[in-house]
Formats: sequence, structure tokens, C-alpha cells
Amino acid sequence: MPGQLVAANSSVSTEPTAQDTDSTAAGRGTPPVRPATFIIEPATDLVYLRCVPFDREQLAAKLRRLAAQGVFLGTSSWKYPGWFGKIYEQDRYVWRGRFSKTRFEQNCLTEFAQTFPAVSVDATYYKFYDRATLTELSAQVPDGFQFAPKVCGDVTLKQFPQLPRFGARAGRTNPHFLDAALFSDSFLSPWEPFRDKVGLITFEFSRFGQGDFARGAAFVEALDSFLEKLPRGWPYGVELRNRQWLRSEYFAMLARHGVTHIFNAWSDMPPVVEQMALPGSITNPALLAARFLVREGRTFEQAVKKFMPYSEIKDPNPEGRAAAVELARRGLKSKGETKVMVLVGNRYEGHSPGTVNAIVEVIGGEE
Repeated sequence: MPGQLVAANSSVSTEPTAQDTDSTAAGRGTPPVRPATFIIEPATDLVYLRCVPFDREQLAAKLRRLAAQGVFLGTSSWKYPGWFGKIYEQDRYVWRGRFSKTRFEQNCLTEFAQTFPAVSVDATYYKFYDRATLTELSAQVPDGFQFAPKVCGDVTLKQFPQLPRFGARAGRTNPHFLDAALFSDSFLSPWEPFRDKVGLITFEFSRFGQGDFARGAAFVEALDSFLEKLPRGWPYGVELRNRQWLRSEYFAMLARHGVTHIFNAWSDMPPVVEQMALPGSITNPALLAARFLVREGRTFEQAVKKFMPYSEIKDPNPEGRAAAVELARRGLKSKGETKVMVLVGNRYEGHSPGTVNAIVEVIGGEE
């Protein structure tokens, strides 16, 4: 049933059978990759397109109830002045009669966390955060809040892009690509005191070209070796940008390590609903994760131009919303066995708090 959604009465399971487990333990191979069993309502259903009034207090209450059941919905980053009047009160960041951008960026996480129970920390992709910085972040959020930090590009980039921020490294091969020691010492270790607030560690791999890996199998082999060296017990997730590599070998490798494939909406990737239908895409039944970032076929730069300053939804995506709802449903039905992390970016529909609000409105009617 590759590429198809499974009917509600399907007997297909994503769980390994006893025979599968015995074969693996005996070293006779890995469990076969089994189809996902997601059921997505038609994306044309008007329930996903209707205008949903934005009430911050009501949204916060609904998100808290979901989080208490292991379903966390949040946004990709949080420092957006375009959210004033909905998530943030601008008066809180006035200094000597004027709005202070510095004051806002340093302190707005506290106000953000009054509404949302989770957030993707995208800034950690650009540099390693030290423990002092993470202490400041952690102090701004309550117990139970879930961070989803992105692993620094110093670990996930095979070649540094030709961008000014890379300086002399631009265009050069990264000698520390998939360096487990660097990841453990420079990225993971500072998070250790705040481990209970880490809901997902995102290994985001930008699209690889032919010069990086001749075949997807070579990447899978390199990633397999890397994951084998990592400290256990952390919620690791992998986000690919090479759509042709979403194959059984990749999913099976992640499953062996208990690492989550992150369903992701991106320019060059199949829609999340299609990824969810791929056999074996649930690589870690204990943790489902999705990041809705950019609609398929639209570049990041085009999304920025279209949606800035991210103050309102401009391009609703009912299919994406339906996929997010189904992920949440699976978590709720598991009664605590499956944790769900759904993170939405402004460049997906134009206003990520509004997108989350629309998703939660549907889920809320089913609890």
C-alpha cells in the first residue's frame, strides 16, 4: 500500500511482530518496514477552511489540555513583532517611552510560554548555545514546557553554503559533518540540566547535491554510523530535504535507533500527508513529530516576501491542517503512549499562531 492512506478498518500495523523482534535479536536482519496507518479526512472539508476567531486565553487553555495528554503544539521560533495584539502586548516592551527591540527579544519567551507549551529553537542551528544562555531560556518557561532545538549546522552541513555568515568556511567541506563527539560536547551537554524540557532534538539536513552523496544509501550509511555513537535516551528526530531518499532503508535505519522521522512541509518535499502515508514512516511510535514550514513548490524567500510581517493568515492550507490534526488524534488515542510534537512556522500560512489556533479548534471539538 505504498503512497496510499490506509482505510479505517485496515488490519495493517506499524508495530513489529514477535517474529520480527526475534529475528532482529538473533542478528538475522531488521524488522520489515510496515505501512503507516493514518486516516486523513478530505482536505476540502470546510472544517479546515472556516475562519476561526483568535482568543489567546481560550487557545492557551486548549493547548494546556492537549499538552497534559502528551500532544504539544507550538511554533517555529517566537520573536515576531507581527504577533503584537494576539500573542504579545507591546506595552510590556516599552523602555523610556519607546518600543525596545532588544527588550522584546530578550524577554518575550516568558509571554509566549503563557500561551504555547512548545517551540522550535531555530537559533541553535546557527551557533552552539552555552549553558548560561540555555539557563536564561529555561528560566523564562514553566515546568513541562518543551523546547525543540535544531542541531547546529556545524554538525549537519556537509559543505558550508556560499553565505557571508560562514566567512572563510563558505564553500568548503565541513570537516565535522556528523561528528558525534562535537555534537555531544558542544550541543548536547549544555542541554543536560534542562533535559526534562527538551521535547525534540531536530537534525535538519539541507538538501544534499550529487557532490555530497552519489546515492541516498551512502547518506543512510553515514547517518547510521553517527546515530550509533550518540548518547541514548534523548528525543532525536531527523528532517530530510531530499524527497527521493524517503525510502524503506532510511526509515528502517531510524527505527533501529529509535529515532523519529520528522514529517516536514518544505519547498522540495512531498506534503506531510503523503509522507505520513509512506510505509514505515513511523520510525519511533513513542514520538511523532512534524514541522510545517513552507508549502511544497514555494521557496523560503518567496514565503518571506508573501507573508511578512506574519501578522495574519494569507494562504490557508487545509491539507496540512488535516495532517496535523491526524497526528494529534493518534497521540490522544494512545492514552499517553505516543508523544506528539507539531511545530508550525510563519512561512507556512502567514501567521503560525493562527494556524495552530485553527488546528486546535478542530481537535478541541473531538476531545
